[in-house]
Amino acid sequence: MANYTAADIKALRERTGAGMMDVKKALDEANGDAEKAMEFIRIKGLKGATKREGRSTAEGLVAAKVENGVGVMVEVNCETDFVAKAAPFIEFSNKVLATAISSGAADVEALLAVDVDGKPMSEVVIEAGALLGEKVAIRRLARVEGTTVDAYLHKTSKDLPAQVGVLFAIDGDNQEVAHDVAVHIAAMSPTFLSREEVSPETVEKERRIATETAQAEGKPEAAMTKIVEGRLTGFFKDIVLVDQSFAKDAKKSVGAVLDEAGVKAVGFARFRVGA
Repeated sequence: MANYTAADIKALRERTGAGMMDVKKALDEANGDAEKAMEFIRIKGLKGATKREGRSTAEGLVAAKVENGVGVMVEVNCETDFVAKAAPFIEFSNKVLATAISSGAADVEALLAVDVDGKPMSEVVIEAGALLGEKVAIRRLARVEGTTVDAYLHKTSKDLPAQVGVLFAIDGDNQEVAHDVAVHIAAMSPTFLSREEVSPETVEKERRIATETAQAEGKPEAAMTKIVEGRLTGFFKDIVLVDQSFAKDAKKSVGAVLDEAGVKAVGFARFRVGA
C-alpha cells in the first residue's frame, strides 16, 4: 500500500511542477519520503534532458527590476502554464534575473556563461529543467538606462505570473509619467522609439505601397502626395512610440505627453511571453 496521500502528491507537484504520474512514481520509489522523491524527480529529469532539447517553450514569465537607473528584464520559458506558475520555476526565474543584474550581462549568451555557485548558468538551466520535467530556456534579456526607469509587469491571466513586461526610460525625474508610458507600451506594442529608428528601406517600402494603393483606388494625381504622406503618418503612429496616441488620453500623442512633462524618452524594451 502506498505510503503517501493525495495531499502529499499535491504538495510535491506544487514544489516541482512535475506531472502527476511522475510524482506518484517518485513517491513510490521513495516509499513516501518527499525529499527522496524530489531527488528521484531531479535525477530522472537530468537523464531526460537531451530528449527535451527540441521541445517548444511557449509558456513562461517575464521578470524585471530597476536599480540605480538601470532596468533589467528577462523572459524565461517553459513548456506548460502549469510549470510557469509553479514555485520552483518562479524561484529559478528570480535567480536568473538576479544574476543578470549582478553580472551586468548584456545578452543571453553572456548570461549563460556567468558563474553561479561554481557552475555556468547554462548548467543551472539544465538542472532547473531536470527538476521541473520540462525544457526550460532563457529567451531574452534587456537592459535600459536613464535618469528615471520604470519597470511594468502585466498579468494576462490572474492565475499566471506576468506574461508582459516593459522597461521605459526618460532623461528626467518624473516617475509618474514614466510609469504611465510604460503601461501604454504594454498595451500598444510599439516597435520603435522614434521615426529615426525606422530604416530608410522600410519607409520607402511603405511609401511605395501607399502610392500604389492610392493609384489603384483612383485617387486624383494632384492629391497623391498629401494622401501618401497621410498614410505614412498612419504607419508611423502604429509602430513608433512617440507618435502613438496616448492610451490614457487619445487626444495627445505620447511625444506630446512627454514634452508637457519636460522629459524625453531615451529607451524602452517590451517582452511578451512566446511572442
